[in-house]
Amino acid sequence: MTASKKKPDPYMTDEENPEWTDQMFADARPANEVLYEIFSKEVADEMLTKKPGRPLGSGVKVAQNIRFDREVLEVFKATGKGWQTRMNEALRVYIKEHPMKHA
Repeated sequence: MTASKKKPDPYMTDEENPEWTDQMFADARPANEVLYEIFSKEVADEMLTKKPGRPLGSGVKVAQNIRFDREVLEVFKATGKGWQTRMNEALRVYIKEHPMKHA
């Protein structure tokens, strides 16, 4: 069995998706014009409606690699979506209840 290529060949042509010409770019129209010609008004409106994205974070969290016992992670992950936030809150509670001396 041979290993597959990870990157596509940039020189391979795709007949169903040819490289755009200057004329194609000149003829292109924005989606808010074209979608109403292709789909019903309701469908086009839905496609063009901006959806809420991921909520903005607090800006105070820092990404960090850390190791936990498997059992600890399993317990928090078993609580479902938002387990990392709950784990962070549990650590905050621990810090409040167990003040530590800073070196």
